Amino acid sequence: MKSRHVLLATLIAALWGFNFVPIKVALDDLPPLLMAALRFTAAAVPAVFLVRRPPVAARWFVLVGVPLGVGQFGLLFLGMSMGMPAGLASVVLQVQAIFTALFAGLLLGERVGRRQVAGMVVAFAGVTLLGFAQGEGGSPVGAFLVCLGGAAAWGLANVAMRGMNQSTGEPVDAFAFMVWMSLVPPLPLLALSLIFEGPGAVPEAARDLSLAGVASMAFIAYVATLFCFGGWAWLIRRYEAGTVAMYSLLVPPFGLVSAALLLGEHVNATRLGGAALIIAGVAVGSVRFRGRGVPVPPAPAVAAAPPPPVEPAAPIEQSTPVEPAAPSASPAPAARPARTR
Repeated sequence: MKSRHVLLATLIAALWGFNFVPIKVALDDLPPLLMAALRFTAAAVPAVFLVRRPPVAARWFVLVGVPLGVGQFGLLFLGMSMGMPAGLASVVLQVQAIFTALFAGLLLGERVGRRQVAGMVVAFAGVTLLGFAQGEGGSPVGAFLVCLGGAAAWGLANVAMRGMNQSTGEPVDAFAFMVWMSLVPPLPLLALSLIFEGPGAVPEAARDLSLAGVASMAFIAYVATLFCFGGWAWLIRRYEAGTVAMYSLLVPPFGLVSAALLLGEHVNATRLGGAALIIAGVAVGSVRFRGRGVPVPPAPAVAAAPPPPVEPAAPIEQSTPVEPAAPSASPAPAARPARTR
């Protein structure tokens, strides 16, 4: 990758890691399900009037939008509102790579290799360690499990998107798809908010929404979603997906550092160890390493150069034995009896 593109990928990872801080700030003013509905509404409007609809069947917007919007972000916001620290949430969500490989094997019949199994084992050890640290630190374990469910929903959305790309025969413009897919989650999220958060959630949120909450929602919808996802899709169109995906491993470190500096979250040795295991497991299971091939020796090419069977059969070679029998050879014996001696 070019240096400026490396900087862009790193910037996107930093913004996505920092994004968990605005989420935590906005949750002080908004209930989680209503906040998720507003997040996708702001991401869709007015961008949907400016971006052309990608040529995919309508069912794919639903098959991706429900697990991604309602599942991933609905559960993520709910878990963070229940007490899941922002920094650790940024780490737990990366388990989606392991869930993606698992669901792809179950639903799409894709083979799960040994390296992916090893990554799952390492990441699961990190998740277990984080769960233990969550309960040890007095934070609700339920919040941790809800965020883990959000990572699983993200894995389902990834598998649905992979199935969509297979059905169309070519990769779909990820940015355009994200904009139009954002039209799907608001209605079910608003219905869930009405059921679980009550009909007074909207007027209460409008009354209590602070300037910090508005700024946080703007960052979540326009910077973390439209700008970052658009830049990410732009990079994937120019480089191999595995090369670009490596930079997503920078999201958890940026998330942990941002939450520690701006929210005062404490990360003890147990949580740090669990986070390291999760990142290592995701790296082992999802990042592909290329080895150098052994150069082919040039001997076969040299041996194939001379064609010995062809040359003896050439008509030019057959004409040479005829020359000694030609009459021009008779002057040679006449030169021997020279009597100069």
